[in-house]
Amino acid sequence: MSRDHDLPGAHPPAVPSRRLMLKGAALAAGALAATPGLAQAAPVPSGAARYTNPLVLQRADPHITRHTDGRYYFTATVPEYDRVVLRRARTLNGLSTATESVIWRAHTTGPMSAHIWAPELHRIGGKWYVYFASAPAEDVWAIRIWVLENAHPDPFRGTWVERGQIRTAWETFSLDATTFTHRGSRYLVWAQHEPGMDNNTALWISKMADPWTLTGPQVRLSTPEYDWECVGYRVNEGPSVLKRNGRVFLTYSASATDWHYCMGLLTADAGSDLLDARSWAKSPVPVFTSNDTTRQYGPGHNCFTVAEDGRSDVLVYHARQYREITGDPLDDPNRHTRVQRFGWKPDGTPDFGVPVADTVKGSA
Repeated sequence: MSRDHDLPGAHPPAVPSRRLMLKGAALAAGALAATPGLAQAAPVPSGAARYTNPLVLQRADPHITRHTDGRYYFTATVPEYDRVVLRRARTLNGLSTATESVIWRAHTTGPMSAHIWAPELHRIGGKWYVYFASAPAEDVWAIRIWVLENAHPDPFRGTWVERGQIRTAWETFSLDATTFTHRGSRYLVWAQHEPGMDNNTALWISKMADPWTLTGPQVRLSTPEYDWECVGYRVNEGPSVLKRNGRVFLTYSASATDWHYCMGLLTADAGSDLLDARSWAKSPVPVFTSNDTTRQYGPGHNCFTVAEDGRSDVLVYHARQYREITGDPLDDPNRHTRVQRFGWKPDGTPDFGVPVADTVKGSA
């Protein structure tokens, strides 16, 4: 969702309140550009349930988490960019028809009043948290990361308290925060424009002191460098983390939000220092792209969950059902939420296949 408004010179950057510390300027792999290739669809396990696709219409940047109560909790960006919604169901297919509740609405003026983007729901320390991006109505591209907290065991009840903005090293365009724990530490990964860099957004990681406060170094993991990351906009955004097979996988989305939108992949050994950029290897080719055969375009801004069997991995993402868009892609509402199982290659890396074809007819 990055825009040209946030390239150097569009908004004079504020002087950092603390020194940004970077470890390792070079990434471990991906020195040469490569032509994107299309993988084959990953096989669905025998007897596995088939998923409804599109799963939820006109919901972009989807986030689904399976809670300890066995239910799936869903949130996503709505086309109006003005609220945070939530639904839940016992099955992934059940999210299609589940009642949707508005748990928070944008302010009318000031901070958190425009461009409500990419909410994620997380359970941390016995409380619920929503991470999302927003901007003031008076400066709609001054997008930053904000946090809501709810102490009630049921996120549909209780009170959502605004915990404020996550303060990063610079007051620049930032969005798409996700959080995870690894080896006893909690991390935040997000997208942000770095002053002086010729990009819209790069990916950053930092440890957290609490669910809304960063601590220690903030490290750049990836910046757009390959052709497929720089179509329309120079974007790395929408990170999501998956830990499997002794490794930490970090997917992200690249390029403009039209049919060029696609997913990239960073990989680190689970025993490595995740705050050292040299620990991460970057795939020189995208790992999930538009597909003319299945007629799915611009797949990205993904997350991960597990199937109802509690074992099979499921990819959650959005895509459109057509290539051509009139006007700004952000004004086109038809980024629909999709889900599909995926498998693993012999080398232990994920095999996402291709975006699956529609199972629901006439849903465009």
